[in-house]
Order: sequence, then C-alpha cells, then structure tokens
Amino acid sequence: MGRVIRGQRKGKGSIFRAHTHKRKGAAKLRKNDFSERNGYIKGLVKDIIHDPGRGAPLAKVQFRDPYRYRMINELFIATEGMYTGQFVYCGKKAKLQVGNTLPVQALPEGTVVCNLEEKPGDRGRLARASGNSATIIAHNPDTKKTRVKLPSGSKKLILSACRGTVGIVAGGGRVDKPMLKAGRAYHKYKAKRKCWPKVRGVAMNPVEHPHGGGNHQHVGHPTTVGRLVSHGRKVGLIAARRTGRIRGSKQIIDKE
Repeated sequence: MGRVIRGQRKGKGSIFRAHTHKRKGAAKLRKNDFSERNGYIKGLVKDIIHDPGRGAPLAKVQFRDPYRYRMINELFIATEGMYTGQFVYCGKKAKLQVGNTLPVQALPEGTVVCNLEEKPGDRGRLARASGNSATIIAHNPDTKKTRVKLPSGSKKLILSACRGTVGIVAGGGRVDKPMLKAGRAYHKYKAKRKCWPKVRGVAMNPVEHPHGGGNHQHVGHPTTVGRLVSHGRKVGLIAARRTGRIRGSKQIIDKE
C-alpha cells in the first residue's frame, strides 16, 4: 500500500484551494434585460483595475438602472483600447465599436469578439483570457446559429442570440516575456493556487508515486493508464486514445 499521491490530495481541497480572498469579483456581461434585447443601454467606464490571479485587467462600468432610481456597477473584462471615461453601449442596436456588447447576429462576418456567451444569457464564457479573441466566421439565418473560431483554433456553433464584446481582451503578450527566475513564478502562482513548484513523479520514491524509484530517473513501464484504475494509480496518460506526436497534415471537414 503506497502513500496517498498528490492527485488524490488535490481532490480533498485544503491547501490546494484557489486563493480568492483578494479577488475583485466575477467578471460578467450585463443581465440580458429588455433594454438590451430591444435597443441599447449606455455605460460609463469608471475605472480599470487589476484582479489578483487573472492576467486580464477588469473594467468597472456604471449603468443607470432602467427600472428604479439608482446606479448599477458591473465588472467587465477590459478590451484593448478601453479607457476611463469611455462610454460603452450594450444591446441589439448598439454601434459596432470596440468595447460595445452586441448579439452575435448583429455583427458582420470577420468581426473579432471576446467574452463571448456559450448559451444566451450565461453572461460570457469564451475568449476571456488576456490577449484572446474569437472570430465570427458565418451566420446561418435559417437555424439561427453562428459559427465562431475560438482562440484554440477550433470552430464552434453557437446560437446567434449569444452576446459578445467587440475587440480583443486587454493584457495581450503576457506570456511572451520569460519568467527568468523562480521568484517570479512563485509570486505568479501565489495569487492563483498551490500548483508550483511541481515535483516530477520520476523524482519521487516508489511509495509516493507510480513513476517513482529505480536506479536512474525513469518510468520503466508505459505511462498510459485506464479510465477505471484505482485513484492512486491514475497518473500519466489517462484513458489515452492515442499517444505520441501528431504527424501528417490535419484534415478539417466542415459539417454545416
């Protein structure tokens, strides 16, 4: 009987939980209300702030409540080029301008959008990391669906009623700068969660990891494991359909 391995300990939570104490809040689009579905509503960018543990900056946007006398503050993911004092417009009849939020059906093909909804009303799920964006490829008015190209390069069909913000997420080029020293990686992951430094399995003893032990650091057996193996053995390539390098050209068949 070996020791409880790191993957099992992570499932328990405890020290592996995300460090959310100083985060500014959930960054979402506005609720899809009457004014957005039928016209537009104007907001004012009050501030652009840093959110610990997130690469992209956030924008504090203030809207007037359409139903009662008060102001409503929203946290948006800042798009590149957004500035304090800028007016942003959300709704079906908003202008095609960077920072504005519109339904996908109102955007021409080739438009670059970010913080895109996966289902209408979920307030933004796709293309949210710094420097990321999705591109609108084609509309199908018969099925009321739109094909978009995601940051990964994969294409996805979403309902045309889904909303997105025009432009790309601010803070791009973040991964281009090398870390250079361990202290920078330490502070980066300190704000996120306990996932650094990560000791390799082959560097451990056999009691601590299935890849541990042996003279010279080597695994000594195939790293593929089944879907239904016991939790202490589930390391490496879990339920792999294939392994190794992807060779040859990729054939993409568009199924419309």
